[in-house]
Amino acid sequence: YRSFYSYDHTDLKATVEAVDDTPPDWRREKVTFGAAYDNQRVVAYLFLPRNSIPPYQTVVYYPCAAGLASTSSDDLELMVVEFLIRSGRAVLYPVYYGMYERNSEPSAGGPAFVRDRVIRWAKDFGRSVDYLETRPDIDRDRLAFYGLSLGAVEGPVLTAIDGRMKAIILHGGGLPQYRRLAEVDPIHFAPLVRAPVLMIGGRLDSIQRVETCQKPLLRFLGAPGKDKRILIVDRGHSVYPTPPVINESLAWLGRYLGPVKTR
Repeated sequence: YRSFYSYDHTDLKATVEAVDDTPPDWRREKVTFGAAYDNQRVVAYLFLPRNSIPPYQTVVYYPCAAGLASTSSDDLELMVVEFLIRSGRAVLYPVYYGMYERNSEPSAGGPAFVRDRVIRWAKDFGRSVDYLETRPDIDRDRLAFYGLSLGAVEGPVLTAIDGRMKAIILHGGGLPQYRRLAEVDPIHFAPLVRAPVLMIGGRLDSIQRVETCQKPLLRFLGAPGKDKRILIVDRGHSVYPTPPVINESLAWLGRYLGPVKTR
């Protein structure tokens, strides 16, 4: 199925649209670059920490389904990623197709629509990583993925296709409870995910249930047993990072990306 996701690596024509230097812990750059389809442009926010030295380890974030309901990236889920920035790592927060201000097309809801949307998400992810590789202040050899809820469900597809992540965190994910077309079904991509994966799930999650969604995904993931782990917390679905979640996530990134060079 890889050919469904291939794209021409044309000039990104990247532009820094705006810079916000006011936050005490990070610098925020709003960037745009060419998408891999329909002459569209991907919007992304790059958060650069003030407490570490470039080139930065970088985490590419994928949000929950709230991004599909919002019409403005003024509503970014910063509460979810700020602990990553404060740890000294940069965070790239792309606005994927159909999310935030790119949410202009009503959902058809059918399996073909879902397939086409997932493929565009994967291309947006790939172009986002392409953009990071153009920046001298980013360490291209120390990239990680963090997906929350929807992002954790799509994570196996995106990271298997791209192959450049050195560590993966799936928060509130698992195998989907509904059937998908084969070319976008995570069950076919999970065995190709060889990077280390930390899964974080809720014991009381009624959407991604432990025994039928979370643990089966863990078994299917292609990373060696010593490089994949599930942390089950006594909460429901896709909780915001609590101290145990933060500690486990940062330990995972430190183990596979190495220590951050602090100022």
